[in-house]
Amino acid sequence: MFNVVLALMPAFAVSLYYFGFGALIVTLLAVGSCVIFEYLIQKYILKVTPTITDGSAIVTGLLLAFNVPSNLPWYIVVFGSLFAIGVAKMSFGGLGNNPFNPALAARVFMLISFPVQMTSWPLPVASRLQYIDAVTGPTPLAILKEGLKNGETISQMSDKIPTHMQMFMGLMGGSLGEIAAFALLIGFAWLLFTKVITWHIPVSIFTTIFVFTGILWLINPEKNADPIFHLLTGGVMIGAIFMATDYVTSPMNKAGMWIFGIGIGLLTVIIRVWGSYPEGVSFAILIMNAFVPLLNRYVKPKRFGEEVKKNG
Repeated sequence: MFNVVLALMPAFAVSLYYFGFGALIVTLLAVGSCVIFEYLIQKYILKVTPTITDGSAIVTGLLLAFNVPSNLPWYIVVFGSLFAIGVAKMSFGGLGNNPFNPALAARVFMLISFPVQMTSWPLPVASRLQYIDAVTGPTPLAILKEGLKNGETISQMSDKIPTHMQMFMGLMGGSLGEIAAFALLIGFAWLLFTKVITWHIPVSIFTTIFVFTGILWLINPEKNADPIFHLLTGGVMIGAIFMATDYVTSPMNKAGMWIFGIGIGLLTVIIRVWGSYPEGVSFAILIMNAFVPLLNRYVKPKRFGEEVKKNG
């Protein structure tokens, strides 16, 4: 778990650079409340020995913070932490038993419960010294969704949308930990180097999104954003690298991982292009989490060797 925490540090450093005090307050609140809720629930409700030293509550808190705006009011952060630990994790028996990623389940719960606060995005750099009173603006995905809804073409919106390099470096609105692709890729490299995860799920998600959105872009580039845009915006990077690869809620074998990743990629694009929300990564991962037991049961690698019959 602590290698995952270490892998998230580049993205945290970037969020501090762009969002300042807000990123620090929201992250400390989420991590602290997740750890405290896990301790209290295990000690006083489940009557078991608290396991907060395993680091899983810290990872849940970090991922929850990274998936919300840096100006989110403190009580919503605490409420989301309680949902992540108390409902999405401990109600199923704790670490290893939860079918859905706790941080993502909490994010979707907060998005439905507090839609205004959860879609108020501070502008990077301009909001370093503010928390609640941060200067806000739309994300690239929201600009695209709203523009297409109003009949604008991609060309007409080009001056409102950050360049690919700006998006790669994180100079855009969004959740505090998802904006900088380069920082998340550094974390990805660390997780691969330390063999915490394999490449199969992230690469299958990236490839599916790239191919699917690439086809749509070739069909009509004035109505569909290019595939690089889709990879660099929203929660694709953080979702594919840090959330879809969760050991507990992802398939155990490589064939299952490919199907899982392709499903996430397809659902993400479908929701982004034809859904009512501009973003779809969270919903896509949670939907595919539900199929993990089936994938583990029916998609298995071939066994090698000779079967020996009893009494043979």
